[in-house]
Amino acid sequence: MANLFIIEVNYTVSLEVIDSILAEHRAYLAKGYEQGFLLASGPRNPKTGGIIIGRFPSLESVQKFTKNDPYNLKNAATYNIIEFSPVLHNEAINGFCGK
Repeated sequence: MANLFIIEVNYTVSLEVIDSILAEHRAYLAKGYEQGFLLASGPRNPKTGGIIIGRFPSLESVQKFTKNDPYNLKNAATYNIIEFSPVLHNEAINGFCGK
């Protein structure tokens, strides 16, 4: 079973700036969904950042992913990465978790 990562995105600029980068950010995430390593993503409530959940081979690969995110490239966000082992999960994501 693969380890999953929660990426906490923390905005460092105004929502107006975030909104101006949002389309690029979502296009970047879409590539992760197409390649099959992202499970879910979206803004936090209140909208001070976002959450991304994905399956990556290593912490280094997650760091590379966040480094190339348009929010990071435009100095609009910082990231907190949490790795965990999904011991229990809904069977709907068995394939995603490697079962």
